[in-house]
Amino acid sequence: MALWACLFPGARNAAADKQNEEYQLHIHRATSPVVIDGNAHERAWDSAEVVSDFWMVLPMDTDRAKVRTDVRMTYDDRALYLSAICYHGDVQGPYMVESLKRDWAFGNNDNFIFFLDTFDDQTNGFTFGVNAEGAQWDGLLYEGGKANLSWDNKWTSAVKKYADRYELEIAIPFKSIRYKKGIARWGVNFSRLDLKTTEKSSWTPIPRNFPTASLAHAGVLLWDEPPPSPGPNVSLIPYALGGVSRDHAAGTPALTRRDIGLDAKVALGPALNLDLTVNPDFSQVDVDQQVTNLDRYELFFPEKRQFFLENGDQFANFGYATIRPFFSRRIGLGGVPIRFGTRLSGKLNKDWRLGVMDMQTGAVDEQGLPAENFSVFALQRRVFSRSNIGVMLVDKESFNYQPAGLPAARSRYNRNLGAEYNLASSTNLWTGKLLYLKSFSSGSQDGGSVYAGHLQYSSRRWTLNGQMENVDPNYSAEVGYVPRRGYRRVLTTIGHTFLPEGGAILSHGPTLTSSNFFDWSGKLSDYETSLGYTVTLRNLDVFSATASADYVRLLQPFDPTNTGREKLGTGSIHRWKSWSTKFDSKPQSVFRYGFSTQYGGYYADGTRLNLTGTLGYRFQPFVSLAGSASYNDLRLREPWGHTKFWLVGPRFDVTLTNTLYFTTFVQYNEQQRNLNINSRVQWRYKPASDMFLVWTDNYMPEYLQPGQNVPGLFSVKNRALVLKWTYWWNL
Repeated sequence: MALWACLFPGARNAAADKQNEEYQLHIHRATSPVVIDGNAHERAWDSAEVVSDFWMVLPMDTDRAKVRTDVRMTYDDRALYLSAICYHGDVQGPYMVESLKRDWAFGNNDNFIFFLDTFDDQTNGFTFGVNAEGAQWDGLLYEGGKANLSWDNKWTSAVKKYADRYELEIAIPFKSIRYKKGIARWGVNFSRLDLKTTEKSSWTPIPRNFPTASLAHAGVLLWDEPPPSPGPNVSLIPYALGGVSRDHAAGTPALTRRDIGLDAKVALGPALNLDLTVNPDFSQVDVDQQVTNLDRYELFFPEKRQFFLENGDQFANFGYATIRPFFSRRIGLGGVPIRFGTRLSGKLNKDWRLGVMDMQTGAVDEQGLPAENFSVFALQRRVFSRSNIGVMLVDKESFNYQPAGLPAARSRYNRNLGAEYNLASSTNLWTGKLLYLKSFSSGSQDGGSVYAGHLQYSSRRWTLNGQMENVDPNYSAEVGYVPRRGYRRVLTTIGHTFLPEGGAILSHGPTLTSSNFFDWSGKLSDYETSLGYTVTLRNLDVFSATASADYVRLLQPFDPTNTGREKLGTGSIHRWKSWSTKFDSKPQSVFRYGFSTQYGGYYADGTRLNLTGTLGYRFQPFVSLAGSASYNDLRLREPWGHTKFWLVGPRFDVTLTNTLYFTTFVQYNEQQRNLNINSRVQWRYKPASDMFLVWTDNYMPEYLQPGQNVPGLFSVKNRALVLKWTYWWNL
């Protein structure tokens, strides 16, 4: 029984009451029309039940909030409505907002957000909110309280400011969310951040070590009757695009683009959605933030394309961060066109989730890449209070294709079959996972496998985690993200937090982490042991310091500068010690700054110094200026010698209104010998409908001597200009 309780601590609570069951809000049909203008005193709100007297989450979670917030909800046949009155606290002064841009950073804005658990399963849901200047925030909730803010949908909001408060109104069309017909009980919670008083509050009590998005701690929304059916729910989202690009480095003539495409969303009932796409284009997506790569393995960059995001956690979060059988960025990047795709995803009922995806790409003759089909099937079943069991099948098929004179195409097929158990106790104190994967590839006699698992305990004061991973050398996930194979890993983390009752320090405490890698024969290949200490002040300044010891036995050749130079040999052994510091200033200031340092040993008895700094200033609420710079200094024996890398990235955001944005992001990467400029103008002329103008330049930043038959300082490598129009049309 003791072993069962350890592995399945949620089992005992399968029939237990919800954590905050006594926090209930009754919602009634509106008695008069609701006009979304920011006035929370309309007649429609007079008869609505009000919730107030929030609980403080930060700086301490043991008392009621000092800053008052009143919230009401109502509905009609078309939409769900919310109003909130956010009063000032004892500290007076201007509101703190980052900008008017959508999906702002939560910790940098005075804001109000709320969370909807439409199946009351404490696992998946939706979040909506606004900052004090009316900029919108929306996202999908997954894994019990994580938010994917790349999701976007149609809804409206308005904010009005007064001397002692700001008021807001929000309308969420029933067509924009997913829920089960006939269910009159949802999970709900409300969160407020007031940076002037550094107070984060929640309607329901939530321990400070959990986010206010934690659905395990949400209250209950009780409908006077089941919410109305959204009716026929079909959305067409066409786009038209024109552009011009030129590869100056190759000396090719300019290419003109004229593309059209279509996305469609078809609701198969209120909880299951069918997404279709034909000839999609993602040219308006934010560019990746570059990093200096001194790692032996492939770096991870997150998915930002809208088509892959709704219910994307069921596909993308299967496995672990470095053991993903499916990674959607493998589809349609690097010049490979997506011809069409379809995805069926959502809830079958409160206990079952389904995800099915099929994508077809075209061939790229110049690179010897075949046309490919990608299919994914995912099924998830809730067990106990908040845990679940999931299965996934990933299939990549390459069509017969081998152009003359080019290398042979990749394997004809690659498949992954997996199962996992995700543990989440009713109170969120215990979380964990058990994972098994098996791969199958053409031409392979014996596919490889993966088995892994972890168990974590998180309380207000303690974090305890144990994890093991085993990845077979023959395991292959061509549509996944598995940067390392043929290893066994043991990871242990122990952390403690001290919570002083007074003084300038809000919290402080140490964290000890030990990560050990073994090759497939069981011999130690890597370890990293680190001891860190973090101090958070009551004004929300955060400082940390860490000391580490590393050991590496290379299993394959590696260039320690990652610049294509001579490599260290397989089997060579490297040991070093290092220390690092990190500081982030308080978010309630219009001027923010931070820095991090690292100094110590490196490969081949060398040394590494890394200095990183960030600066930000905002002219509220219209202009936000930010910049980051990272300097790496590597000192090794010959033939590498002394190597220096700069990575500089200034960013300019201008938000003239909450529907018109201008962003310029400049990135100079000395390691990659590239200077990139990406500028984007976005006009949201209707909810979820946009015009984009995107300009991208890549330059050669090196200075080359006159007379050489090569480009000079800051000569253009390639350049592109794109104008794109999208329209969200509800049938």
